[in-house]
Amino acid sequence: MRGAQWKSPPPDAGEAGLPSGRTGGGDHTCEADVARRRARALRIAATDAEQALWRRLRRRQLLGRKLRRQQLLGRYIVDFVCLEARLVVEVDGSQHLEQQSYDDGRRRWLEKQGYRVLRFWNNEVLAETDAVVETIAQVLEQPAR
Repeated sequence: MRGAQWKSPPPDAGEAGLPSGRTGGGDHTCEADVARRRARALRIAATDAEQALWRRLRRRQLLGRKLRRQQLLGRYIVDFVCLEARLVVEVDGSQHLEQQSYDDGRRRWLEKQGYRVLRFWNNEVLAETDAVVETIAQVLEQPAR
């Protein structure tokens, strides 16, 4: 839906204190612009676990694969993604215990798009970083579906 414009921002646009997404093309706002700004804000405000994992994934350190962080896929922003391997890696904090149905719907949508989804808890990434990276590497070595 690239280029589609709506008259009002998505409900969560103000959560990160982001602008309404006005594109300058009249009275319309663009949901994709708001999402890109939100992804940028999430990269800047990364959790300790996301930062620790990113240090191990960036610059093609893992099997020479390019991973991106806080990437927009459809209407979702994923923590990490390897586009060529169709792999999404999510790092979750305790707030995800309360949004299980949202996360399930998001996972189902990503899987319908052909992505494999790995989820790790913040404390798991921080306490067992090597094991988490090894799990990601094992999945990256498997052919994408």
